[in-house]
Amino acid sequence: MRPSFDEADLVRGISAWTAVESPTSDPAGVNRVMDLAFDEASTSSVAVERVAGRDGLGDSVILRAGPGSGDPGILVLSHLDTVHPLGTLARDLPIRRDGDRLYGPGIYDMKGGAYLAFRAFLAVAKSGAAPRPMTFLFTSDEEIGSPTTRGIIEDLGRRASAVLVTEPARDGGKCVTSRKGVGRFEFEVEGRPAHSGSRHPDGRSAIREAAMHITSIEGMTDYDRGITTTVGLVSGGTAQNVIPQHCRFSVDLRVVTASDGEALEEKLLALQPRGPDIKLRITGGMNRPPYERTEAIAALYEQARALAAEIGLDLGEVPRTGGGSDGNFTAALGIPTLDGLGVDGDGAHTLSEHALVSSFVPRARLMASLLQNLR
Repeated sequence: MRPSFDEADLVRGISAWTAVESPTSDPAGVNRVMDLAFDEASTSSVAVERVAGRDGLGDSVILRAGPGSGDPGILVLSHLDTVHPLGTLARDLPIRRDGDRLYGPGIYDMKGGAYLAFRAFLAVAKSGAAPRPMTFLFTSDEEIGSPTTRGIIEDLGRRASAVLVTEPARDGGKCVTSRKGVGRFEFEVEGRPAHSGSRHPDGRSAIREAAMHITSIEGMTDYDRGITTTVGLVSGGTAQNVIPQHCRFSVDLRVVTASDGEALEEKLLALQPRGPDIKLRITGGMNRPPYERTEAIAALYEQARALAAEIGLDLGEVPRTGGGSDGNFTAALGIPTLDGLGVDGDGAHTLSEHALVSSFVPRARLMASLLQNLR
């Protein structure tokens, strides 16, 4: 028996979750959204566990249902933190509907998909139709690389035979079967200050040193191999007439293969000062391993595509996207992982972020079908 879903009901639920602002840096806000999931799940036929957050970040919530056989089951991954700062809802992006578009901070990435999967999970649990154990993990820190929840994700992933990630759909409803790996690095340069007019030769400019490294690092980009290096933040200096003693910059690395990630990480961490009397400190590394499209992932996608066709959906595929997700962690462990199963829409991380209401019922039905029928 297929669960049924009401569009107006889904709109109300997604709007309620979106109305609670939850930037990663505000654990109280994140936990208020966790409360919504925890409280509703606690009144249903699922086991509910709450894991306290740490390091100034929010909690996680774990739901379990289905047969208690101990066999590998299906793991659903969703995050409830967003990138939008507090006040976005009132100031720049209020929840509003314009035709098929429902606007709101984090509604596309990814409260819409999280809520649809949540409702599908509860419906399948209530029906008793789950053939295998089901686990649903809500996390609080995906938008900053999942520093406190990666361990939980990987632990639950190792017990699963398939992982479904509710990041937003792409390009008109397509799912994701591979993602680039992500590396993050911080460079701290220390030179020697001096008066820029009377004592210029005595100075050692940290900004000059940083500029040479920045040019070199940006030059490591290789589009043919899918490697990109981006220096996105730079800060340094104290005054116009002082040789700058300090400069900091950050590097974002994206790679297609694990071997390229290892090679670029080693290369970046091995960089040495170019000028005399300069100190260079480099920290960081690969934050998310590449999510490569394996034969097992291709087979999972074909199963999902066939199940989608049964409910009238043509489930397309995006073979690779540059952004990372928590699916990178499980895919790197060799667990078949299917991503981009959330709502259709556009504008992630912008002030035009929206979800398409017409995708709500079909995507909820798809998730329910996956939970009921994946083998």
